[in-house]
Amino acid sequence: MKRTKRTPEGDALTDLVLDLFRLDSLLLTAGDRLVASLGLTSARWQVLGAIVSAERPQPVAWLARDLGGNRQNVQRIINDLHREDLVSFEINPHHRRAQLVVLTENGRRTFEAAMELQAPWINGLSEGLSVKEIRTVHRIITALREKLESSQDKSA
Repeated sequence: MKRTKRTPEGDALTDLVLDLFRLDSLLLTAGDRLVASLGLTSARWQVLGAIVSAERPQPVAWLARDLGGNRQNVQRIINDLHREDLVSFEINPHHRRAQLVVLTENGRRTFEAAMELQAPWINGLSEGLSVKEIRTVHRIITALREKLESSQDKSA
């Protein structure tokens, strides 16, 4: 069987993807350490962030979509956050079974405390990098994400 060779771009992108996998792992570990004193993990912090950035309360399925995650995993995290009084549920007037997730006051304080820890950490991490370089990488990652999302939509 003939094996398709990667193009130079394919080789370069493979190297980037492998480094992104490593970076993701390191970022999650660093995030876990950063917010551990608040009783959070990187995953819980991400979900709180998705709730904060939503324009209005959303059901779990929509939060999972916004995060690019699995609904069941996000539901598990939401349930944990609910047990810890960081989120609560409201009735969804559009869908009886899909409750809306909202931050409690405790959840808002916890998220704000996490962001206070994040600011000096991210500022230190960005030292030596230019805004132009960071924006270039961001554009590339966004383009790759959009291509992957588009291909998932076509196969669904």
